Amino acid sequence: MKLRYFAWVRERIGRAEEDIALPADIVTVADLVAWLKTRGEEYEAAFQHEKIVRAAIDRAHVKPEANIAGASEIAFFPPMTGG
Repeated sequence: MKLRYFAWVRERIGRAEEDIALPADIVTVADLVAWLKTRGEEYEAAFQHEKIVRAAIDRAHVKPEANIAGASEIAFFPPMTGG
């Protein structure tokens, strides 16, 4: 699965994207975030305030409880403002 990171999430993790094999027990976006936070200080910093980080599965915005089964790409980004 491809994970993409944008804006300050990318800056804190130190990469724009990565291909990753997830453990079988990761079934939701929230599970994925919890697991990513265990991967090192950079992930912990990026998801320190996980409630404000937004996610998209295959370019569709989703909530943390969204199931990730069958996803080819998950993106994480901070809240955006329009204008």
